[in-house]
Amino acid sequence: MADRYYAACCQIDLPCPRSREELPDRVGTLIRMIDHAVVGYRPFFDVRLVVFPEFAHAAPIYPSLEELRDRLAVVLPNEETDRYVRKARELGIYIQTGTFLETDPRWPDVVFNTTCLIGPDGLLAKYRKVNPWLPWELHASPHDLLSRGYDEPLFPVVETEIGRLGVAICYDWLFPEAIRALALGGAEVLIRVSAYMDPWGSTPPMDWWTLFNRARAAENVAHVVACNQGASLANYPPFSWPGGSMIVDFDGRVLAQADPGSGEKIVVGPVDLAAQRAERQRRSGHNLLGHIRSEAYQRLYQQTIFPGGGKASG
Repeated sequence: MADRYYAACCQIDLPCPRSREELPDRVGTLIRMIDHAVVGYRPFFDVRLVVFPEFAHAAPIYPSLEELRDRLAVVLPNEETDRYVRKARELGIYIQTGTFLETDPRWPDVVFNTTCLIGPDGLLAKYRKVNPWLPWELHASPHDLLSRGYDEPLFPVVETEIGRLGVAICYDWLFPEAIRALALGGAEVLIRVSAYMDPWGSTPPMDWWTLFNRARAAENVAHVVACNQGASLANYPPFSWPGGSMIVDFDGRVLAQADPGSGEKIVVGPVDLAAQRAERQRRSGHNLLGHIRSEAYQRLYQQTIFPGGGKASG
């Protein structure tokens, strides 16, 4: 069990794929970045976790679900995830893939925005975005399928050699409940796979990217490894993304961060699980997981709010 290691965020600035036929070349490019991050830094650090951003493989660029299914959506696992498995096994690492647009024969009428956790033993978990960025993102939330018998974990946490890992995607991180669900499920390292654009990026006056990454780390006493898109407007219209990928410790300290606006970039930072575990056990003050008065909130969360059904939405 590795309780101290380094994580690498590989932010990218690549053209937006128009069809699934582009995926093999795209995955080849990302695998080369893995070699840069792991092999290139090997004289200095043991990089054991490599994270890519949202939309690394495909984005919801077409105006209808039919077009997304026909042109970009894929079944997971597939030949491309197999390539990641081989690289993870070769290097002894864990890879949080950038997102795919996923189709599932069990739910043929929807498309999911999905990231895969891959390790030396294969595909360990899929996470499907629970909070699509409305109204732009057309893909489904698994939450909306619960009444139809959806029975897979919404917030899976995986026990690995490098700790208990949990992931959520971009807009999910604006909902403290989503990340708290991972922490209460045992997650020690919270991974953010994101395409978070300005003006809510990593620079004032509305640097939400930095704000929420640090807040989620502190309120869950967990490391955060957050990888953001660095794509230019030319590559991903109508948006451009500022990057700013970061590693944050369990007290909300930024340990490493890519410069905002830096485009393609690898940022590497430490994950000290030994220190985090000691603090979780030691603390009686600011014990933010141990001091949750869950009964105080049960009534609030028993009412259905989505979509727009609660008082808070006006």
